[in-house]
Amino acid sequence: MYSIKKPLLNMLFFAFMLAITSIMSVSETVHAKGTPYNPVPYEDIYSILEQHEEESDRVSVEVIGQSALGHDLYSVVISEPEDDLEEIKEKREEMIANPEDAKDFIEEHPDFKVPFMVNGSIHGDEYPGVDAVLKLIDRFAYDDDETTEHILDNNILVFNVVNNPDGRILGTRRNGEGFDLNRDHVTLSQPEAAANVDLITEWNPMVFLDLHGFVKRSDDYPGLIEPTTGPHNPSYEHDLYLEYALEQAKAMEGELVENKQDFETNLYQNMKGTHIPYRDAEGGWDDYPPIFTPMYAMLHGAYGHTLETPTNSVDGVKWHVNAVMGALKFASDNKIDMTKNQLEVFRRGIQFDHPEHEDGFFPKAYVLPVDETDPTTTEKAVNNLLRHDVEVKKAESPFSVDGEQYDEGTFIVPLDQPKASLANTLLWDGEDISDQASAMYDISAWNLPELWGFAATPTDSSIDVPVEEAEKLDIEGELIGEGPYEIMNSSVEAVALVNELIQNDLPVYKAENGHYYVENGNGDVLAQAVEESGITVKTTSIPENATELTKVDVAVLKDGGQHGIRTALEQLGFKVDEMEPQAISENGLDGYDVLVANGPGMDDSDMYKQNIQSFIADGGKYIAIGARASNKAADLGLTDANINTGARNSNGVVSVNYKHTSLTSGYDEQDIGFVYNPVWYTNIENDRVIASFADQDFFKAGFWKNSESAQGQPVILKGKQQGVTLLGLEVGFRAHPEYLYRMLSNTIYPGEETILTTASGMKARVERYESDGEFDDSSAVRSLSVHLTAVSRYEEQGAADKVIKHVEGFKDLLDHQQEDELISEKAFNILKNDADALIEKWQ
Repeated sequence: MYSIKKPLLNMLFFAFMLAITSIMSVSETVHAKGTPYNPVPYEDIYSILEQHEEESDRVSVEVIGQSALGHDLYSVVISEPEDDLEEIKEKREEMIANPEDAKDFIEEHPDFKVPFMVNGSIHGDEYPGVDAVLKLIDRFAYDDDETTEHILDNNILVFNVVNNPDGRILGTRRNGEGFDLNRDHVTLSQPEAAANVDLITEWNPMVFLDLHGFVKRSDDYPGLIEPTTGPHNPSYEHDLYLEYALEQAKAMEGELVENKQDFETNLYQNMKGTHIPYRDAEGGWDDYPPIFTPMYAMLHGAYGHTLETPTNSVDGVKWHVNAVMGALKFASDNKIDMTKNQLEVFRRGIQFDHPEHEDGFFPKAYVLPVDETDPTTTEKAVNNLLRHDVEVKKAESPFSVDGEQYDEGTFIVPLDQPKASLANTLLWDGEDISDQASAMYDISAWNLPELWGFAATPTDSSIDVPVEEAEKLDIEGELIGEGPYEIMNSSVEAVALVNELIQNDLPVYKAENGHYYVENGNGDVLAQAVEESGITVKTTSIPENATELTKVDVAVLKDGGQHGIRTALEQLGFKVDEMEPQAISENGLDGYDVLVANGPGMDDSDMYKQNIQSFIADGGKYIAIGARASNKAADLGLTDANINTGARNSNGVVSVNYKHTSLTSGYDEQDIGFVYNPVWYTNIENDRVIASFADQDFFKAGFWKNSESAQGQPVILKGKQQGVTLLGLEVGFRAHPEYLYRMLSNTIYPGEETILTTASGMKARVERYESDGEFDDSSAVRSLSVHLTAVSRYEEQGAADKVIKHVEGFKDLLDHQQEDELISEKAFNILKNDADALIEKWQ
């Protein structure tokens, strides 16, 4: 049967590839040193897999989810026909739960099989990974040679065939939502990453290979195979991983060199090896963050490797195939010892025995209390932990630990569990590693409790309370009382509830305390929305100063900034459109209330600048987020602050001093923030500063050399016009720091107290402008200062009418000085905007 099917399949595949070559445009053909390479189109992959499943009794194909744009994600499992896959998965789970018994079992049953998982091209434009997976599937579906039989006798092959269909179709690194999926394995904001995690936790593979491109450090050693340089994730049992991971990497390298004569181009035919960072480099390619797929898999005990093929070519595909074959041969030959090592990872977790770690590094447990009014952040945390295969318990009665009292229903994450390393990685505070490396490949802090906004208290004490296994939560919200109701500004879900009510034309009010209010009498719409939100909404009176909110139309500048802001706004319940800078130049921003910029994009045309200024003058809000957007705001003349930035790879969790304004509603006076390519502002008066980095020890966790230069400096401020806000914190970074999302909704729905302009602040600006040479006559400075002294006195008295009257006089004086050329254009514009803001504040 095989002898008939295999040639037939090869003929069909050849004909298929010939047809594809004839219809693909030149832009879809990738070249490397003149070798044409036509990646298999995504839309044809399923038919290839389906044919394998029909013709080979080794192949099982399953749709494991859909991409962000709705394209199917395929897993392929290859095993011998007699293998009971469900039984093998159950045995793996038993081995993880009882690793010591499992060690005896594998000695007595050396014919056991281990899952070996290969991930195809998580970056969509790194085409060779998927094509290599297809070639590997083709081989193991049919071949009967000794090597194939040896591998299938010892392994179950699990392939995530196309981890990023959107990117493969679009020709982009990211998925259809603009996310780099190889940064999402903690957050799980994207369906492709979640499906990958589900596949890992379903099979608990012994080896995990992630196929990437393109790295060529030298012609003699092209490509890259991990293990990595340091710093290593401190929760790993790295000694156990490295014992076989390095030798497996060398085996992959050996396979490549041994078969180099089969390649087509000189680069590959002349290679002496490949780049193995742990062996060949001192730093710069680390495995510290768990956001990457192999690093994440390592926290499940797998021997994880990133494989970077040298080129996007036919030889690049072959490089991946040979490297995987080297790993498979090594794993098959060393299955028993590698499995014992993997089981030792789980034993250390269960027995709380971590010989490579200092005492106290792992707490005994984390305690997660539940807020009765708004449990949504804890609900998300528990569901996330469970999806990661972390054991979570639920207290069946009240208890106390470390002097704190906790209610029944409190969640507990014990650290005497098989995947203690993963649990600790997700829940710990993190550390400042600025002195551990010269540079970091990516983020160095991902603190779930602080950045998601739930409590997770570590304890080194034993917890004496009966518990049950936690299950996935789906908490329903509740209306209490007859109304009106207060919706606390406490979470993303709370703001999403507010926006849902507004979208349904229910009157919603915002008070100066930052909270939201809704009247009773809105029928089932209110009750159903509250129930779905998971929030308890209680009756209270609506404050007299509350202002009714209206629908807002939000645009996000599509400018190459960090992905996540649009997702954050959508999770907050806003309707969002992405706009190209050129579209703003051509059409303006009519119909929009808010423009959010999070990157370097800006059309350099005069019309773009004019349309932005007109938008702000008409009451539009402009929000610039992060270093690059702040610099562009300065280029547009929206701020006169100096923009200071840290190194591009600096990032982490910071401590921030927040002023009491509506923009910071829901945050403590000293609270947390997150920075990436950090930015801070100087040459700005205090009356425009919303928040500053803390005055001492502000950098909590991450990597930021020379961070002390930003200590105490402003990090959120208002621009020259009242509608402009600069957020130095990365409040939507990769859809991760949900605790900070409400900075966006607070800025979109501000209160009057956000206008921080004062007469004394304006007077300080006048004095600085005098020293900067912005005035041609000292008498002009004196006249302005006299007016502002009077305004300041009336502000102290709370005399609104007199404040407004004297500020109007101040504006007249500015006009006269401009006509007489006594004041620079810069000073005139800024002071005029200040005066308008002050009038708005006191009206």
